[in-house]
Amino acid sequence: MAELIRIYEDNPNPKQIKQVVNALRDGALVIYPTDTVYGLGCDISNVSALERIAKLKNVKLEKANFSFICEDLSNLSDYVKQIDTRTFKILKRCLPGPYTFILPGNNNLPNVFKKKKTVGIRVPDNSICNALVSGLGNPIISTSIRDEDDVVEYTTDPSLILEKWDKHVDIVIDGGYGDNIASTVIDLTGDEAEVIREGKGSLEIY
Repeated sequence: MAELIRIYEDNPNPKQIKQVVNALRDGALVIYPTDTVYGLGCDISNVSALERIAKLKNVKLEKANFSFICEDLSNLSDYVKQIDTRTFKILKRCLPGPYTFILPGNNNLPNVFKKKKTVGIRVPDNSICNALVSGLGNPIISTSIRDEDDVVEYTTDPSLILEKWDKHVDIVIDGGYGDNIASTVIDLTGDEAEVIREGKGSLEIY
């Protein structure tokens, strides 16, 4: 049975944030708000939790295209190869914001992702999400919560999310209604930026 925790984005309660952070460290799967759709995530360093998410998404962990939720760009070099000035300026201009940027991964990626040549980086403009990553001290692996309904592609109501995911996750954070538009995904690994998915983030980034 998942626990529902109400956290207000305009002033996240430090005690509640610490509770969720401790749970993440212990291997919990958490559904939490971002600046786009609700995300399902866990501590990037907890292999058993990563395997649980991969199983839920019905993918092999080493091949899964999960995003790395980061607090800011200060630790980018922990997981990403050195990037040029043009790329950094794009990241600086767009983040925090509703984008996922695909960047070349380096040799410091967690062992389960060692074979991946790229990594998706997210820095959401959401204080709850940022507080969790800050408290944890490392990224959260994340994937979006999808709804099978053709009309509503993503689940936005925390109470319905709890109802659906109650037996699969440990915590659902109620941060208010989520958006139903996913992040814009842009590949910055080539000579030119390539839009992989047009979402909430504007394409006017240059």
